[in-house]
This record gives sequence, structure tokens and C-alpha cells, in this order.
Amino acid sequence: MNNLFNKYHKKYDAWYENNRFAYLSEVEALKKVVPKKGKGLEVGVGTGRFASLLGIKDGVDPSTQMIKIGKKRGLNARFGFGEKLPYANGSFDYAAIIITICFVKDPKLVISEIRRVLKKEGRIIVGIVDKNSFLGRYYKSKKSVFYKNARFFSAAEIIKLLKKAGFKKFITYQTLSMLPQDIKLIEKPKKGFGRYGFVAIAGKK
Repeated sequence: MNNLFNKYHKKYDAWYENNRFAYLSEVEALKKVVPKKGKGLEVGVGTGRFASLLGIKDGVDPSTQMIKIGKKRGLNARFGFGEKLPYANGSFDYAAIIITICFVKDPKLVISEIRRVLKKEGRIIVGIVDKNSFLGRYYKSKKSVFYKNARFFSAAEIIKLLKKAGFKKFITYQTLSMLPQDIKLIEKPKKGFGRYGFVAIAGKK
């Protein structure tokens, strides 16, 4: 999968410009659950599109081409995999994994690793395209170069995985009421999940 993102890193990064209002709407939903203070990590930081707007300075990704772009955006981006994070126990106040969860080989192990690198009462943030939403169904049927091999999750499934890993006190916000290409303004995020395409989920260690 990392070879795929190496090969299409420019196509990946261009999506955020071509669908700018959808992207910024997702950022607004994530801002509702990302702590205002503390040291943060993004697992699957990619080209740094989310981290750079969320105040996250550290990131890890298996795509060397994407890391290069992330570094240009001022991030401390490192090569690595979510299944074996290159950080010591209790290194971060919070950690985000945005969209990436649907591409990893072992979601349970990645979540466990994120919990390991979090401080006591640290927060995990998961951003997903909800498979039960209109957008999830659209991406599954479209079978794009990125999503054709993705494993989609529902918000309820992610919360269940987080609970099993020992997380609690969940907060959820949702956004994207239309297909990304049809959104012409930044949407205000709504609490909960089940109505819109993108969901930001946070839980506490």
C-alpha cells in the first residue's frame, strides 16, 4: 500500500486543492475533538495536509515521497508504520489517525500502538469516511486508485475497536452533507454520527 501512495503522492495531494471546501470541512470537524494544547502525533501523516492545519508537529508515514512533502510543510515527519511506531511509551498527549485506519494491515495493533505512545489520559482521534453513509457507499462503488483496496469502517465499529483497546469517554462530530466535489463552502460540523459522510471520533486513554 505504501508503494501505491509513493506512486500517486502528487495525485493524493492535489485532491485537497481540487476539493478544498470538503477538506476544510473535515478539518473543522477534527478541530472539535483535537486538544488545543499538548504534543500531538499523526499516524499516517501523508503530505501533512491535516497536521499542518491542526497544530500537529510530529507525524509518521510509510510513504517516503509523502514525507518529503510533509517536511516542506514544516512537520517533523518520520518513516514508519502504525503497527510499530518509532516512539517511546507515553510520548504524546494525543494522536490522530485520519482516513489511514482503512488502509492499515492490522487496525487493532495500530490502535494498541497509539495507546502505548499516549500519556496517561491521552486522547486518540480517528477520522473516517463512515461506510454506512452515502459517501462510504459512493467510494466503495467508485473503486478509485486509493479506495479500491481500502477496508471501510462505520463510526460504531471504530468506537467498538477503541473500547476493546481500553479507550473511553467518546466524542463524535460529523460533516460532509454532499459529495466532496459538490461542496462549495465550509460546512459547520454537527455532533454525533449517522447523517453525514465524514466522522471525527475521539476517545481518552
